[in-house]
Amino acid sequence: MGYCVYILYSPIFDKFYIGQTQNIESRLISHNETAEYSYTSKYRPWVLVYSLPVESRSLAMCLEQCIKAQKSKEFIKTLLKEREKPLLFIDSKLD
Repeated sequence: MGYCVYILYSPIFDKFYIGQTQNIESRLISHNETAEYSYTSKYRPWVLVYSLPVESRSLAMCLEQCIKAQKSKEFIKTLLKEREKPLLFIDSKLD
């Protein structure tokens, strides 16, 4: 089973979250329902806006850290705009 790097978006708080996982469906449920007293629990609900499948956990972790190291919403918005078929368009916040 492969891994993926993902980006979640909280429309209410205009926040992004970057992570990596082997099972995106269960991870999204965890962020939205089961995780307590965590960064993501404060900014619910989360919507999956980007998912990039990769072959290994080490590559997923490397890409996750690379995106996080940018410390920039603009970088994330550029990733979303340049993606051929984004999973979600985030209204005018991407403009």
